Amino acid sequence: MTDDITLRTDAAGARTHDGPTANDGTTATIPRPEHPNPQFERSTWLNLNGPWQFDFDMSVSGIDRRWFEEHDYPHTITVPFCPESRLGGIECTDFIPCCWYRRTLPMSDDQRTGRVVLHFGAVDYLAHVYVNGQEVGTHAGGYASFAIDITDAVHTGENTLVVCALDDTRGRRQPTGKQSDRYASYSCLYTRTTGIWQTVWVEFVPQTHIESVRYHTNIHNSTITIEASLHGTGRLSVAASFHGEACGSASVQSDGGMTMLTLPLTQTHLWEPGEGNLYDLRLSYGDDEVSSYAGLREIRMDGYRFLINGRSVFQRLVLDQGFYPDGVYTAPTASDLERDILLSQQAGFNGARLHERTFEPLYLYYCDLHGYLVWGEMASWGFDISQESSYDIFIPEWMQVVERDVNHPAIIGWCPFNETWDFDGRRQLDDVLRMTYRITKAYDPERPCIDTSGHYHVETDVYDLHDYEQDTDNFARRYDAWGRGASDDVPELYPDRQHCDRIMPFFISEYGGIKWDPSQQEGSQAWGYGQQANSEEEFVVRYRGLTQTLLGNPKMFGLCYTQLYDVEQECNGIYDYHRRPKVDIATIRAINTAPAAIEDDPATRPNPDDGATTTDDTAQEE
Repeated sequence: MTDDITLRTDAAGARTHDGPTANDGTTATIPRPEHPNPQFERSTWLNLNGPWQFDFDMSVSGIDRRWFEEHDYPHTITVPFCPESRLGGIECTDFIPCCWYRRTLPMSDDQRTGRVVLHFGAVDYLAHVYVNGQEVGTHAGGYASFAIDITDAVHTGENTLVVCALDDTRGRRQPTGKQSDRYASYSCLYTRTTGIWQTVWVEFVPQTHIESVRYHTNIHNSTITIEASLHGTGRLSVAASFHGEACGSASVQSDGGMTMLTLPLTQTHLWEPGEGNLYDLRLSYGDDEVSSYAGLREIRMDGYRFLINGRSVFQRLVLDQGFYPDGVYTAPTASDLERDILLSQQAGFNGARLHERTFEPLYLYYCDLHGYLVWGEMASWGFDISQESSYDIFIPEWMQVVERDVNHPAIIGWCPFNETWDFDGRRQLDDVLRMTYRITKAYDPERPCIDTSGHYHVETDVYDLHDYEQDTDNFARRYDAWGRGASDDVPELYPDRQHCDRIMPFFISEYGGIKWDPSQQEGSQAWGYGQQANSEEEFVVRYRGLTQTLLGNPKMFGLCYTQLYDVEQECNGIYDYHRRPKVDIATIRAINTAPAAIEDDPATRPNPDDGATTTDDTAQEE
């Protein structure tokens, strides 16, 4: 980690989350102690991270043998880290078809006066959950969060919580993203994650309570319309503040179910790129109180332009895979989540494609806080979308992700699929992409949706390509004539499979990927695109040439460089896997923050002097 990053969550007016406290008021000494979802936070919760009993079930016979009732668990794992990780304490990187977890769950009489809800941030892939030997629920999907009401299964005193997680990375029946389908990592596929990999917690919820909320903001008349799902009869009250100063309230009586109210704001502070202005919200219903936040932000498309709050903003994005050397899919601390955003901003990027996986809500909170633009994605690789059964596998989990993350102002678009390659000679089933796009738009018409990033588009709001051409002259020739208007034809890399037949926002959503391994050790297994740069100077020259082509094109609204940091054997990051700079960050920042042709307001660009630090062509794409 670099030492020149200042974590800004304790700045004036910013929200802070110090994590849970024990009954004596001291900070709990457990991993990842902070509340995992700052957009929907109650004070009445219990973090279940820490040591759990653990065992492998390589024959996938534990359910038949009723391990949820009695079993000798020989290992201990540290939740929320996966068994493949060093921080989990197991470090088994072989395929794990099934594994089991067990721990005790203390419960008091007071905690059982309302509803007891068990939450899982994510379990990869199929989870069976048991309380006191009784199955209380199941969930399919390695990336979406889920909750189970366990009120009727718990009793006062010690309870036993057991989780069985089944995972088949090679079967093509589940999305696995960048998890390797071979024993070892290779190319742009990395160490697998099995089982629990995000925080597990219990909420103690009043009988009359708020089940969920959805925010619709209007920047023109400074309002937040709140769509709330409620249980029981009561009065829903919402109060807003900005930097601690009250700026609006509203309330409405409800008999439960879906209820809506509009909250007028007495102050207008827009959420902007690089300026994450957030309104703190306090919601109450009966005895239930929830803390939350929202940002005033609007997105519109105008020809080739992508407008944020009415201004054309050039998206200087970077690919972020969300991997960590010690935690694999799970950041060791909340500060590590925030640090990745700040490292990116220091390099002159104003956002990221959150690539081939769904990131945890706490990361999205930091994106919201720092005005960091992100595209919400799903781990679409690893399963066969040439079959009709793909509907049943993909869409339910994807919509759980969209519903969970829809209130984050930092998410400026959805991208459910990435590079939908053929399977065993069978082409993608276009209706899977078309239906996913339409369902996404039906639920959230306020954001654009890219059906599949790179190829092969079926129905989309944004047209994008992935282009890993390393020759800067060839790269420029491919796009310059179209950008100048000398040609009306959108550049196509796969003309037999897709064609852009109308004007719409266009960007190169993956490029570069320049292989650069400063150690250049003999026998190095480093992987990247094209011929390796032989020096930092060669890397910078190539980076500048490729990036300037995209910034200077008046028909492109953005770019996305591959990638922010190295991941395992893939060495094309600006930083290495431990987040140490591989090139001079001030130089990269100066390149990235140069004016873009499509940008109509220089204020949307990062200041190049602000926060600078001193410091094979045929291969599968990202």
